[in-house]
Amino acid sequence: MKETDARVIADHPLDRPVWSALTGRQSAFACRNSLALRFRPVVSPLAAAMDSSAVALAALHDLAGEDEELWQLEKDPGPIPAGMELVREAACVQMTAHSVTAGRAVSGAVRLGENDAEDMLALATLTAPGPFRVGTYQIGGFTGIRHEGRLVAMAGERTKPGEFTEVSGVCTHPDFRGRGYAGFLMREVTSAILDRGETPFLHCYATNQSAITLYESLGFRVFQQVMARVIRRGTACSGA
Repeated sequence: MKETDARVIADHPLDRPVWSALTGRQSAFACRNSLALRFRPVVSPLAAAMDSSAVALAALHDLAGEDEELWQLEKDPGPIPAGMELVREAACVQMTAHSVTAGRAVSGAVRLGENDAEDMLALATLTAPGPFRVGTYQIGGFTGIRHEGRLVAMAGERTKPGEFTEVSGVCTHPDFRGRGYAGFLMREVTSAILDRGETPFLHCYATNQSAITLYESLGFRVFQQVMARVIRRGTACSGA
């Protein structure tokens, strides 16, 4: 166990951002057992085992409800836990920024919170910016744009590993794309993170070159590649 502990400590916070966040600044949002952690289900399906050992992966399995999906996001997620199945996985680039470029201002931006939770979930469900739950707003500052009372764009924060903070939940309703909302909101969120003395980062599918180009125009640069993996625990009679 000492060797395992040393390896975990030696990891860069962004190698295993979910583990780093839930053992650090976002520990209040964690459901845990001895060797695995996950965000509370109402907040996010993101989860992580302490390492890739069989006993730690078994602990991750035990944090999932029957037929429930968990999301792993790390440099090397290791084997699929026994008793779980791979739903899908994809390579992602992890990008960081140390400054943000100037851009065109957009009027109508508002802070989002508890009263906006259902609207945020509806927009995320429509546009699929990544895993999003009705309580996701709790883990980071979200900013949105409303048009005639309707939430049409948003961006916010997600994991907070070490001194890094993730820009996430960036989405725009299809009827309102092409107006610069995503770039404006990302600049707002990124600037707020930088103003706190933290380093913004984000994830993007490695095949999504148009998004990578957009993020580079905002000041982000590729840091490393990680894997996004969705795994699901079967029912009690489905296997080991």
